[in-house]
Amino acid sequence: MKRNVAKLAASGLSVVLMTTMLTGCRFGFASDPDDPNEEVKEEPIDTSVDTFSYDSSLNGTKITLLNSKAEIQVALEKMGDIFEEKSGVHVEVMPVTDGDSPYTKVVSLYNSGNPPTLSILDTTDVIALAEEKGEDLTSETWTEEAEEYLTKIDGKVYSFPLCIEGRGLIYNKKVIEDALGEEFVPEAITTLDEFKALLDKLVEAGIEKPVSLAKEDWSLGAHHLQYIYETYDGTSVGAQEIIEEIKAGNLDLQTYQRMNEFLDMFDVLKEYNVAKGDPLGADYDEMAIDLADGKTAFWFNGNWAWPNLSEAGADNEDEYGFLPYFMSDNPEDFFNSQIQGSPSKQIMMDGQMASENEKAAAKEFLNWIVYSEIGQQMLVKTCNLIPPFVNNPYEPSDPLSRDIYEKVQEGKAFNAAAIVPNDHWSVLGAAMQKYLAGRSDREELITTIQKYWSEQE
Repeated sequence: MKRNVAKLAASGLSVVLMTTMLTGCRFGFASDPDDPNEEVKEEPIDTSVDTFSYDSSLNGTKITLLNSKAEIQVALEKMGDIFEEKSGVHVEVMPVTDGDSPYTKVVSLYNSGNPPTLSILDTTDVIALAEEKGEDLTSETWTEEAEEYLTKIDGKVYSFPLCIEGRGLIYNKKVIEDALGEEFVPEAITTLDEFKALLDKLVEAGIEKPVSLAKEDWSLGAHHLQYIYETYDGTSVGAQEIIEEIKAGNLDLQTYQRMNEFLDMFDVLKEYNVAKGDPLGADYDEMAIDLADGKTAFWFNGNWAWPNLSEAGADNEDEYGFLPYFMSDNPEDFFNSQIQGSPSKQIMMDGQMASENEKAAAKEFLNWIVYSEIGQQMLVKTCNLIPPFVNNPYEPSDPLSRDIYEKVQEGKAFNAAAIVPNDHWSVLGAAMQKYLAGRSDREELITTIQKYWSEQE
């Protein structure tokens, strides 16, 4: 299995950085957790072959897994049930309430003296917590299977990369082709001007407002705004360099090229937004329906949005995929031909309060995901995740994850993760909401962002 994306650059970050920067990147927030009463189409799991070696001494051990990825809650519970049948270890999956910060939740559980054995967190949460509370997993064998996607803190591994996720402009190919009466070739769009020209053609063809734009602060403050850091050079190290320059006051955001290029793109999305008349009244679930039904042709989001599209009537055989976040009219700019993709969700193991038996059971569960025939299947087929482990032979079946998977294999994804403070997405997400609603101009928004960073230690 070919891997072309560079290693997560967080591996080179210093201790000082770890203790001063917190969370921010909110990949994987769904509008709602899975409905346990809903009938979901699933790929069958072959349980006839199971060569994994279980430790019988762990039979009866109970561990907890805090889940911040709401759309796989039911899938994780099923995974835990199968693992318990095989190993005798009970896995309780604890959901983070929709809208809550995973970082705040796990810290509150530590403060109450009852932390989860395992916690699914954003990479930046792990960086903030791992040295104090996490178990050192550097010597675990599975690290060899995900070398390109490990997050290292002072050379140590404290987290298990659960999946690769990417984001960009989701397109519905059939809707575009039906409207224009011609084949749509995504690779032919390489600049912001070309994308805008496509939008104009769709408007002329009858799709009055072809773009869906989410109003949620986590989408605006993280998924959108963090492009100004991540596209500095397409690496996590570069993202951190530019953040430090902004913090120190050495870079004027009013004239920073990436800042204005980002807003050029965002302004286009605003102009063609299906909810332009009331952008802060937009409904997340309705956006999935609009894209599936053809009211819109594009929805800025990530591959985690497939459950919403599936519920709206989209099928695995349908042609959905991603366009980049076009920020300039130079086709040579990497962000005009690549989408952002990185190991956004990590599992941190408690190294502070868990018993040795609980740690052993938790490590067996992680090894089972990587090395057992059943765990490999369930990660991809049941949880619908893109595996970061090179030994996993399974490929995702839904079109969004499949498109990300293929782009990673082909080197058409850049692996950059900006490490930002815990309140970045909420504070600056609110500023972005104000701009989205036309209640502030470009200068005021940029001033707010600059002021935010000037107040960071």
